[in-house]
This record gives sequence, structure tokens and C-alpha cells, in this order.
Amino acid sequence: MIEFTREGAIWQATINRADKANSLTHDMLVSLAQFMEDAQSARAVILTGNGKVFSAGADLKEAQAGLAVSDIWERLSGAIAALPGLSICALNGTLAGGAMGMALACDMRISVAESKFFYPVMKLGFLPQPSDPARMSALIGPSRTKLILMGGQKITAEEALMFGLVDRIVAPEDLLEMAYAIAADTVAASPTVATGIKAMCDAAQKSADLP
Repeated sequence: MIEFTREGAIWQATINRADKANSLTHDMLVSLAQFMEDAQSARAVILTGNGKVFSAGADLKEAQAGLAVSDIWERLSGAIAALPGLSICALNGTLAGGAMGMALACDMRISVAESKFFYPVMKLGFLPQPSDPARMSALIGPSRTKLILMGGQKITAEEALMFGLVDRIVAPEDLLEMAYAIAADTVAASPTVATGIKAMCDAAQKSADLP
């Protein structure tokens, strides 16, 4: 249900459970986390999905059995955030619930215009994963983060672009081509230069977050 491919220095993970809106089971999350933890040598990592939904979040039955509050979500997002290479989330459709964390942990997000974005933790009675509010606030600010997490608002791709939650809107047929094109310069550059630029950007963000 997760497809893993490698094209040279670019590693790709594709969520492939379209008949269940790409909802995620514990085993799928473990596979994704292990893939990201193993991707230290990748110059770029692309995360995407098949079908018209990127991911609806946790599988409903497993969520009710405890997956919604499992630490596997944090393990996955932490592994993505720790990647030395460029990470790109290519959103083929709607992003919902706990799946938001893996997208937020990527260096950038590109999306098709049909996507919707929502994270209904208050409605469902759960707290978001610990790192998600901080990462979302760093991208779109605390007020808009509360709009999504506390106001329960579903936002469109155009709003997500305006907010800064996604970086570019792409036609569905061009989504993966665009992701690979964005990764091309990083892959072609000296590894020292590429990882150095990412480290500088990350350090600048941490400095900006200081009171």
C-alpha cells in the first residue's frame, strides 16, 4: 500500500490505497517512517499519493483502536524533518487529519488545485501531534493555524497558497514532473552545497522562531 522507488539520487514514496482515500494504517506509517529514516543518502525525497486524495489521515478502524494518538505519526514527521536532502510533498489531492504532519515536515509542498486541507482534531476529540502546530504556525502564522485546528475550517488550495501552506499549484498531469524539476538543481549540485543551503535555511527559521 506504499510504493517505494528510487530514480538515481531521488527517492519517492507513494501512498497507494486509493480505494480507502489513502487512509493510513499503523503498518503503512511504520513503512514510511523506516523509508525516511533510511533515506539519509537521498539527495531529494518526494512524497505523493495515487488517486484523487493524498491522504484522509488515519484508517478509521485503527484510529478508533488507538492509532490516532500513536507516536508513530511523530516518528514519521521527525524522520522527514531530519532528512539532509530536499523533501517535497506532491499533493495529488486532499490532505486531512494526521497526514498533515508528514506534509508539514517536508521542505516544500506543491498541490493540485482540487485539494482541500483540514485537520479536525477538535471535532474528533484529539490533540494534534506535538510538532504539527509549531510547524504549521511557522508556515502560516498562529492565527491561521488556530483557524484550521481550533476553528475546524477546511481551506482550498488557493487559500493554502495564499496562506503559505503550499508553495505552488500545479495541474494534476504535471505534478510529479514539477516535483522532479524542483529537485533537479539540488541533485545536480555538490552535496556539500545542497545540504549546506538547507542547513542555513533551517537555522534561519529557528532564529526567526526565537522570542
